[in-house]
Amino acid sequence: MDFKGSETIPGPRTEDQLPHTAEAAAKIVIVGGFGVGKTTMVGSVSEIKPLTTEETMTQAGVGVDDNFGSASKTATTVAMDFGRIKITEQLVLYLFGTPGQERFWFLWNGLFEGALGAVVLVDTRRLEVSFDVMGRLEERGVPFVVAVNTFPDAPRYPFADLRTALDLPQDVPIMDCDVRRRASSRDVLVTLMRFLHSLAMTGSRT
Repeated sequence: MDFKGSETIPGPRTEDQLPHTAEAAAKIVIVGGFGVGKTTMVGSVSEIKPLTTEETMTQAGVGVDDNFGSASKTATTVAMDFGRIKITEQLVLYLFGTPGQERFWFLWNGLFEGALGAVVLVDTRRLEVSFDVMGRLEERGVPFVVAVNTFPDAPRYPFADLRTALDLPQDVPIMDCDVRRRASSRDVLVTLMRFLHSLAMTGSRT
């Protein structure tokens, strides 16, 4: 995601070693369409220097990749993004951002292996690209929450309308998010962990 005026809130980056207090770790995947903000989210919230696999976009992608709303985007993820965040003194999340272009979706199967849950990033200007994403998660039984990335020029809709448009079950959380801001991205991850806890307590999955 890139647009003029974006500002990522700075924050301390910890050393690459796991915190000595960590007792549990979980793999979380960040998914969504092309240019929806996955790389930005991982980069803004990670407490270590994030690993990215971005490559410069070339003329070869014209007519293949849908860059709607991303005319100024010059690089794209071709494998994954990786970051890490400590949610509590005991719990650490490993974050894996997936490539958004359909031609790289074959990589998703490996990234989904062992994932405890997922964040689906949504752009209200093109909700249709979210359907296949959520379908793949549902097929693999990976619980997820939906975060609506608040692009400045994107239309805003009531959550009830978005839930209907996305055919989301009532128990799946949906929220606004500014992925440029660490606090906002972290709130999404906390919401996901609470949702996963509630599923574990009831013995159900999405």
